[in-house]
Amino acid sequence: MKYTQATLDKLETIPEQAGYVLRYERGTFQSGYCILEDRKVVVLNKFLQTEGRINTLIDLIPQLDINTELLTEEAKKLYLDIVSKLETNENGQ
Repeated sequence: MKYTQATLDKLETIPEQAGYVLRYERGTFQSGYCILEDRKVVVLNKFLQTEGRINTLIDLIPQLDINTELLTEEAKKLYLDIVSKLETNENGQ
């Protein structure tokens, strides 16, 4: 995956289309993000550079409750790609 602004924009659309609000703010996040489940708000560390933001979203997206029916075809494909890579890594393959 390329670490570009275009890639970041595509990743940001996944939680946004699923009804989450993405915010970039300062804070002391151990993992670079904080999820407020009840409000469907995700707060990301605003001091992360593009590469850090992309990596954080890749780690974060599988943890969210995403209804794929709400996603566009492009966003759904990217979401399924991220989830399948996570499952492959967890299975040690």
